[in-house]
Amino acid sequence: MSEELPDLRASDADRERVAELLRDAMAEGRLDMAEFEERLDAAYRARTYGELAPLTRDLPAHGARVSMVKRPGGEDAAAVDWAARMVAGPPTSTGGFAFWSGFGRRGGWTVGRRFTAFAMWGGGEIDLREARFAEREVEIRCFTIMGGIQVTVPPELNVVVKGIGVMGGFDDRATGVGTPGSPRVVVTGFALMGGVGVERKLRKAEKLRLKEQRRREELEGEQRGRRD
Repeated sequence: MSEELPDLRASDADRERVAELLRDAMAEGRLDMAEFEERLDAAYRARTYGELAPLTRDLPAHGARVSMVKRPGGEDAAAVDWAARMVAGPPTSTGGFAFWSGFGRRGGWTVGRRFTAFAMWGGGEIDLREARFAEREVEIRCFTIMGGIQVTVPPELNVVVKGIGVMGGFDDRATGVGTPGSPRVVVTGFALMGGVGVERKLRKAEKLRLKEQRRREELEGEQRGRRD
């Protein structure tokens, strides 16, 4: 962005680029939710480079200036770089256990070839949306007795559910093919008088992107209404 031309009109691509940088800063913890929403509103309302520049100037990842470069038309902001999510080395955890208690595996943890979970009179959460994978073939084994285990996967993951429920449930609605290059995750096991749920949910960054898109469309609608 040129600071010598602060009155130069900003384009939709410029505003979207700033919104993307703000979303990244939010995901990295550089901005809290209140700051993010305030700056995002200002970005979509900005008419000039001079109004956009201060919104990202204090973000160290991008320095004092923001380069207004339109992304290639074929680039998908929501795409998952599965090659980057494949890592070498041992898994962060190979199992979870809950007895009158609970366990959770979430965030950027590393999943190995096999993860075994057991819950009795308790519960467990296994979240693969931000996980890294040490293998392309992963087996998640879930066993529960009068308890529950929730497995959350991103929409882009290749998932097969093969578990059995007796006087309980083993949800297989998440079974489906993912995007090219995604690991294959097989969820199997046994639920007795309990339940295992496998659900597809959007990643945090994608939720933010969709929220921004809706907000941008609302603002554009307001601007069109004022012009009419």
